[in-house]
Amino acid sequence: MMNTSPILTLKNIDMVFGGVQALKNVNIDVMDGEILGIIGPNGAGKTTVFNVITGSITPTNGQVLYKGENIVGKRVDQICHLGISRTFQNIRLFPQMSVFENVALARHSIPTHSVLESFLPMKHAKREKIRLNEEVFEFLKMVNLDHLADQAAATLPYGLQRRLEIARAMAADPKVLLLDEPAAGMNADECQDLIQMIRSIHEKLGYTILLIEHHMNVVMELCRNHRIVVLNLGEILAEGSPAEIQTNPDVIDAYLGSKRIKHHEIDTAIS
Repeated sequence: MMNTSPILTLKNIDMVFGGVQALKNVNIDVMDGEILGIIGPNGAGKTTVFNVITGSITPTNGQVLYKGENIVGKRVDQICHLGISRTFQNIRLFPQMSVFENVALARHSIPTHSVLESFLPMKHAKREKIRLNEEVFEFLKMVNLDHLADQAAATLPYGLQRRLEIARAMAADPKVLLLDEPAAGMNADECQDLIQMIRSIHEKLGYTILLIEHHMNVVMELCRNHRIVVLNLGEILAEGSPAEIQTNPDVIDAYLGSKRIKHHEIDTAIS
């Protein structure tokens, strides 16, 4: 259930790369428990927003507030441990490791016992291993990969590798989950399965989800009862419900100008 207070706030964010302004005065409140879609033509600054949030880059100006704390300047691993996890446009799995091992590795980074408990008898270690296995399989079940746990990640089809990336991001125990084009390379049926999977994860685990996506039907369907932010040339062009985005002339002009999407595709995707 979505709360009315923001869990994450981008405040007056500017990002300049070598004289090119990738983000300009970006202000976004992400409400606790919502699914917030971020769309825009290629080069609009969407992934740069994710990189700023997760600490991959430091903004030229502005603040990123997570639960009221400014996290700008913190390391990527520190931000992850605070509760912000992500997937990537370009899949970053450990290809020779098994599906299970990819998720277990992310889970191992979560502290589960004190220093004192580390010196307790082997029985404790065995219990920890059993618990870890159960948790990893639970994440794999949520993305329908539990039956492929022993398979090498590199052997999975592209769409299943994207599911594995989501499971690995979930294993980091986030409160906020950032999904960067999870439907990239998927056909219509795979996109529909992905929509159902993300909805199920959202309902079961209560994550706040930020979603970058070029598949309009995916983002519009997932954000049907939530909000969408439209970026263009590093600035926020529009914000609102799918219905409001559908009828916003600035949004339509931005997409038509980029030649990335046809007018009828916007109408179909958002309706």
